[in-house]
Amino acid sequence: MKRNDLLLAVLVMAIWGFNFSMIKMGVTNVHPLLATAARFALAVFPAIFFIPRPKVAWRYLVSYGLVFGVGIWGMASWSITVGLSSGMSSVLLSGNVLIGMAVGIVIFKEESPVRKLIGAALALCALVVLVSATTGNVTFNGIILIMIAACSWTLMGVIVKKSQTTQAFAFNVWGMLFAPIPLVLFAVSLHGEQILWQAVELWDWNTTIAVVFQAYPTTLFGYWVWNMMLIKYPLSTTAPLTLLVPVFALISGYFMYDEVLSLAQIVASGLFLIGIGLIVKPANAPLFKMSLKTPLVR
Repeated sequence: MKRNDLLLAVLVMAIWGFNFSMIKMGVTNVHPLLATAARFALAVFPAIFFIPRPKVAWRYLVSYGLVFGVGIWGMASWSITVGLSSGMSSVLLSGNVLIGMAVGIVIFKEESPVRKLIGAALALCALVVLVSATTGNVTFNGIILIMIAACSWTLMGVIVKKSQTTQAFAFNVWGMLFAPIPLVLFAVSLHGEQILWQAVELWDWNTTIAVVFQAYPTTLFGYWVWNMMLIKYPLSTTAPLTLLVPVFALISGYFMYDEVLSLAQIVASGLFLIGIGLIVKPANAPLFKMSLKTPLVR
């Protein structure tokens, strides 16, 4: 990967990591489902008027919007409001790699090399330590919601693959069109219409800044750069850099919210990322050199 491209990719990883702290800022007063709906509404409009619809069936765009909007980011945002720290939310969301690997083995009968199996075992053991050694930064409800998000990430990959789209950025923008309304309806079904008026009353500048950051730097700029990298470089070159996202998320959580991991969680986080790295790294690339050649997804 060229140096300028690498620096640009690392910048996006930093933005995606910092995004988890911005999510926490945005859901402090406003329900996470409504804040997430606002994020995608801003990301879609007015961009959608300048981007032609990708040549795929509508069912793929609708299902992508539901899974990406409600399943991933609605649940990830909600997990933070029920006690999961922003940094831990990012780390645990990376568990989608384990789920995707399991789906590939069980459903698609894919074969996994010993290296990936070792990585999966290491990551699973690290997850147990991360959860059991909590200092109050992990809750049962938070784990349930972030696991739904991780499963949804795997489902999203299946939807994109089935669609056979070659217009990744357009597919992302048009798919997000179907995220805001389901998110709002979900929030209303849980709490009634008063949740909307409460959001209006409690909305402040922090919420606005957080939602705008999630819509533009995180979603539009981030995915624009990411898709360019996917076009210019093979996935085996780009994918491992996403391991930087949880690192940046943990750092930003520490500086913005004083989120601190126990010593056991720090060690477990490192082992977890090494395990995930063993799964996603190119077959012939040394584990500790791959981060100089790669990006991730958030």
